Amino acid sequence: MGEVATPVLLPAICPPPGRSEAGAAECSHSWRRPLAWLPGAGLATYGLRHDGPPRAPLRHAPREADGTVTTRPQATRSAVLLPLLRAAHLGPSVAVTTIVALLALAMDLPAYQGVVVTVAVFTGQLTIGWGNDLLDLDRDRAVGRPDKPLASGDLAPSVVRRWLIVAAAACVVLSLLAGWRSGVTHLVLLLAFGHLYNVYFKATPWSWLPYAVAFGSLPAVVSLANSPPQWPPTWMVGAAATLGVAAHFLNTLLDLEDDAATGVRGLPHRLGAMRSRLIATALLVLASAVTVLGPAGAPATWAWAALAVVVALAALALFGSGRSPFYAAITIALVNVGLLAAVAG
Repeated sequence: MGEVATPVLLPAICPPPGRSEAGAAECSHSWRRPLAWLPGAGLATYGLRHDGPPRAPLRHAPREADGTVTTRPQATRSAVLLPLLRAAHLGPSVAVTTIVALLALAMDLPAYQGVVVTVAVFTGQLTIGWGNDLLDLDRDRAVGRPDKPLASGDLAPSVVRRWLIVAAAACVVLSLLAGWRSGVTHLVLLLAFGHLYNVYFKATPWSWLPYAVAFGSLPAVVSLANSPPQWPPTWMVGAAATLGVAAHFLNTLLDLEDDAATGVRGLPHRLGAMRSRLIATALLVLASAVTVLGPAGAPATWAWAALAVVVALAALALFGSGRSPFYAAITIALVNVGLLAAVAG
């Protein structure tokens, strides 16, 4: 005898008779509830849309003609996580966090302190990225930015706000756990100026200032978390600040046209693409030179070699064609980070 197929009972989550049609509609989309563990999980807030007609509530799993059980598609965590990370400007966030991690290694921070200060900076960068996209939502929609999850509708603002609050709380706690000196420096100079850029400085001729202050504070955030706490050398602060201003010009180059269309006029927008590229390249070379020549004593041979590579890349950034100048400038920035970490110890 063949086996008798046993119905697979699903949880009775449909509304009882007498509830409103809205309740029945909610039930028809109840397959989305695996995301309920996330902050702000009310399914509509995640921007997960079902474009077909409402499905009828089912108490039994649907079956094919041969008795095979079929299931409805399940909403995956990545459907929320990936747009959320994109909205956080993950690339710049990881770049800043990497600088902090390398400085922590170079300055011989205890493992616990190094991990805490690195994660604190990462959570802070997430809040800056999310805050930026929330504030720019109307502008991004106006110019049609499909690369922005909030503007494209892949992510709801309420979700980003809730995760921003979670990340901000974690950032404050972790920053203070790294030591009050390091924590206050991080929260006041790095985090606060990052948000001030989003709120005010972004559309002013002083748009470079928050980058200078924030990047310039990175060595202090790390060195003040050490045992014992100590201030970083002046040359290191100057090199980091110069690198930050260069990063501002490079980062803005990608959005000059879209920003101009929506009235954003920071310093790079006022100077134009060509001048911005020249300034970014010059600042990157300057940061490299300060890093090589700033420490006491004669520079090592490898440091001179790295500086020569920077000069060669600068020539490509100034005179190359197509996308090569941009990639050359990014490579110089990476060399700068390596140099800064190598001489920090």
